[in-house]
Parts: sequence; C-alpha cells; structure tokens
Amino acid sequence: MNKLIKKANVLIEALPYIRTFRGKTIVIKYGGNAMTESSLKERFAQDIVLLKYVGINPVIVHGGGPQIDEMLDRLGIESTFLHGVRVTNEATMEVVEMVLAGKINMEITDLINRHGGSAVGLSGKDGGLILSKPLTAKAWAESLERDFDEEDGEHDFGFVGDIDKVDPSLLHRLQEDHYIPVIAPIGTDREGTTYNINADLVAGAIAGALQAEKLVMMTDIKGIRDAKGRHLSTVSRKDVQRMVKKGTITEGMLPKVHACLDALEDGVGKAHIIDGRMPHAILLEVFTRKGIGTEITS
Repeated sequence: MNKLIKKANVLIEALPYIRTFRGKTIVIKYGGNAMTESSLKERFAQDIVLLKYVGINPVIVHGGGPQIDEMLDRLGIESTFLHGVRVTNEATMEVVEMVLAGKINMEITDLINRHGGSAVGLSGKDGGLILSKPLTAKAWAESLERDFDEEDGEHDFGFVGDIDKVDPSLLHRLQEDHYIPVIAPIGTDREGTTYNINADLVAGAIAGALQAEKLVMMTDIKGIRDAKGRHLSTVSRKDVQRMVKKGTITEGMLPKVHACLDALEDGVGKAHIIDGRMPHAILLEVFTRKGIGTEITS
C-alpha cells in the first residue's frame, strides 16, 4: 500500500506542472547516449508521448554525429575536422543527409508512433522551415568565445550551415493537427544548396521562433557546474554569460549554452541542460520540483 501511495504522490507533484504547461510548446534537443542505448530510446519515446497526452506540445530536434561517423567509415569516406567542426564536402553532405533526414529521423518517428504518439519526420528543407547560409570560421569562433584568427578565415567548412531564418508556419500547422514534429538539422539557402547545421543551434532557433515555454538540451552530463565543480540546479542568464567570459563553461558545452542564451533572448521561458543518460530524464526535469539538470532562467 505504501508503494501505491508513493506513486499517487508522484502524480500529485506533477499536477501543477501539467496545469501550467498545458497547451505550451517544449522544444527538446535529442542527442547523446539517449539516442544510442535501446532502453533509453524506448523511455525517451514514452516521455514524449506522455507529454503530448497531458496537453503539452513537444517538438524534437535531433543530432546524429556518431551515426554519421559510422556510415562514413563504412563507405570509406575520411572525416576532416576544423575547430571541432566536420568539414563537409559534397560526398559527405550526401551521407549526412541520408543518415540524419533518412535513417535517424525515421527511427525516432517510428519509435514515438509505436508508443502511441503521432510523430511526423521532417528536416529544415520541408516547408521552408530553415533558411541557411554557410557557417563562417569567424561565426564559429565567436560561438566558442575564441579570438578569431584571420588565417582561419581562409578556410571554410564546406556545406556546414548557419541559420539565416526560421519559418515556423509548418510546425504550427502540425501542432494544430496534434502531430509531434521530429526535425533533422538540415537546411537550404535561397539557391537550394543543402547544409548540415549544428543541432543545438537549430533547437535554440526553433524554440525562439515558436516562443516555446522551454528549451531542453539532452546531453551526457548532469548540467552546468560552477568554478568549484559543483552542480548548479538553477542559474540566471546573466550568471551564465559571466561564467562563459570567465572560462568556467568551455569546449563542447559552449554551443549548447549559446543556443540556450539565444533562445532566452528570443523570448523562450526557460532553458534546461539535462543528463539524457538518466531514464525518463525529461519527465523528471519538467514535472518535479528540483529537476535533475540545470535550469537557466531569463
């Protein structure tokens, strides 16, 4: 009986959050181990379906770096990286699009549908969702809080894109018809050239365009830590900006943090960085008092 009462208490704790977020949009960047481990993938799909059934509108943006690496290796195509960015030639771009917009996107969509959801897979090319432009070395250096080296400007990343504009019209229509959008981070420019875009960047931009209530970044770490290595449950946007300037936040966390800050600047309610390795991480972050990751407030 005590176990049953505990389960009931969990539901009661979630009730005010369900009431608050009903009808609101939550954009989720899906990546890391949560995309590769079978049990975590199943629980992620369950979380998304539950969000939808209680009246919340989830929108998913996914990555796929490890899967792209695996396919390139199988095809004998060598990967070259410049400042952590995969230099993407025409052959590599074909593989990236095949893996992201084909294999991964379809797998996520199918998994959600098998758990009772109504997911629709698309990329930034669909319905003019994402208008892209080439990512410059200067823009990438700025996102990593690094000084721009003029010599680096002589190199380019090939078909790696930056976001020029997001048109959320298609997403609004899908939400009105009660579908769950699952988005591959690919876009085109005005001439129809296809670009591979950082999924964190896409998630932040889409959250801003939709005026989402929350942006949730799933990673393989617990969240943001302070200079002493202590986990921060809640932190303000200004505090995060100071931590970036001081070098407390570095390397792979920087693009995620910048995407969160940009989303907050564009009107998103809150941003969260959570550990996707924890089962049902999304539900624990959204529907409990303490959460499990770091909440960034505006």
